[in-house]
Amino acid sequence: MSLDDFFLRALLAGIGIAVVAAPLGCFIVWRRMAYFGDAMAHSALIGVALGLVLGMRSAFGVVLAVGAIALLFVALERKPWISSDTGLGILAHGSLALGLVALSLAGGGVNYSAWLFGDILAVSKTDLAHIYGIGAVLLLALFAVWRPLLAATAHQDLAHAEGVPVLRMRAILILLIAMVIALAMQLVGVLLTTSLLIIPAATARRYATTPESMALLAALAGVAAVLLGLHASLWWDIPSGPSIVLAAVALFIVSLLPLPFFPPPK
Repeated sequence: MSLDDFFLRALLAGIGIAVVAAPLGCFIVWRRMAYFGDAMAHSALIGVALGLVLGMRSAFGVVLAVGAIALLFVALERKPWISSDTGLGILAHGSLALGLVALSLAGGGVNYSAWLFGDILAVSKTDLAHIYGIGAVLLLALFAVWRPLLAATAHQDLAHAEGVPVLRMRAILILLIAMVIALAMQLVGVLLTTSLLIIPAATARRYATTPESMALLAALAGVAAVLLGLHASLWWDIPSGPSIVLAAVALFIVSLLPLPFFPPPK
């Protein structure tokens, strides 16, 4: 197997993840849920340990763990003496610590570095099939609920008055985010997965004129970050996952610069 085969699979995997993560990342940015996404990504380690203990695929364990943490956050939100950012901070750091402890207890020679920082160059053809198959299902599901989810995001009270099932839309969004995290964590790692959700969407926000254009531009920014990051990783022999995230950050910085035909960022 040549290096080109590994690199091509890594490119295809990264592009698939970026295209799926981008529109969901837009909802995270619109709802100002960046720290929520971070907490969900950290809780994924608990899911990995759960999968090892129960003998099931780690992706299923991740979805279960992320869903449980999301429900716990909803319960904390109802406590008037706990602010949202405080609750998310507790969940983010607590779930990361619990996940690391659970992995150590689960045993099995767990490679912490692979889960924390990913190994996109180790993607197989089977992984690619999962990424594009599951990714297509997630995009179709998001497309099916796009309008009510957008309405619930833009103005929750008005959407509720118009008959939009706001709580159901929020649950669907959380589930889709959990699925994307489960899909992406082995590529760029738990600690960097949220970056693919948030940074390309934040980059696209400056240039977008409609929600749909922002989702498309975010996907393009994510794909560009994958291409630049992987080539930088190859040229300079640096870790692939962090390289992709740094490329995404570089694109975001460029979006802050004054450019012709675009108004300055607000």
